Amino acid sequence: MFQTSIIASGSKGNCVLVQTDDTALLIDAGISMRRILDTMATLEIPENRLAAVLVSHEHSDHIRSVGAIARKLKIPIYINRPTLSLCGDKLGNIGGLVNIFNTGSSFQIGDIEVEAFAASHDSAECCNFTFAPQRDNSRKLGIATDLGYPTQLSIMKLSGSSTLILESNHDEVMLMNGPYDWHLKQRIKSSQGHLSNIQAVGLVSSLPHHGLKNLILAHLSETNNDPILAERTMREYLSSIRSDAMLMVASQDTHTPLIDI
Repeated sequence: MFQTSIIASGSKGNCVLVQTDDTALLIDAGISMRRILDTMATLEIPENRLAAVLVSHEHSDHIRSVGAIARKLKIPIYINRPTLSLCGDKLGNIGGLVNIFNTGSSFQIGDIEVEAFAASHDSAECCNFTFAPQRDNSRKLGIATDLGYPTQLSIMKLSGSSTLILESNHDEVMLMNGPYDWHLKQRIKSSQGHLSNIQAVGLVSSLPHHGLKNLILAHLSETNNDPILAERTMREYLSSIRSDAMLMVASQDTHTPLIDI
């Protein structure tokens, strides 16, 4: 078994679950602990199977309940040092629960191989991740949200993903015609901001497609995007190359089912 569920995705909070037969992990915990644990119960994943929480960066929509979950379940927090230096106070008393990883490194949690790689998003040291079950090279999960800009590094690391959770944050026309002030619009559009729907298509077009089974669009802006538009933009591209990958849009308010990676 190698599965994922996007528990929540958007500017109000983000959390992704990954599990094998033996190990379950959370990537970020930017929503309430109660909602995360209730979702795990709905998915029939016992709390005692949760082995760790990984932190991508220090923004509040990714760390809200990281410390609370780690303390309650007595599990480690995997975080890079620059991120910890900026959000340690917000995590609360986490004592010996911290495991420092170096961005650009690979490490193992239970029977899951994790690789952390740099993203250009505007934070201390934002990273995205890939996951693979131990001793199984045929399946790989790539998670690339808060990406900033689709660098050659990110394309290389995400290549070969059988399931990809990819940022499709905004429609450029909606953003520029929307209510945000000019400074914020420029931040979102910059290389340290968020991927647009068109940029998400551009990243996917740079990846080999023969092994891609599932593509989940994530971190959509409630103000500057529309799920129907994001899905249509990506679906038109997938149809043009005759890809049979399952396409899904993650939600801020409801979790996805468990998806076989």
